[in-house]
Amino acid sequence: MISPKLLEIDRSIRNLSLEEQMWLLESLVKNLRQKTNTNSFPLNSQDIEKEMADMANDHDIQTEIHVIDQEFAITQMDGLEKQ
Repeated sequence: MISPKLLEIDRSIRNLSLEEQMWLLESLVKNLRQKTNTNSFPLNSQDIEKEMADMANDHDIQTEIHVIDQEFAITQMDGLEKQ
């Protein structure tokens, strides 16, 4: 079950600009890379970082992010203020 706190974070992220969302995604990947930089983890952290960078630069993914952003644009009017 998803916690209320996680749902609150999700709503807050949706209110960020596309640039802010991309920065957050890159920051999360870097954090995960640092935490998983062990031989016991099956994923190569450099591969993850490269894949995330490729995704961030992929036109189709950027288009999909824009479509999602447009779909949720109405929720930006829900009374939440940007910080």
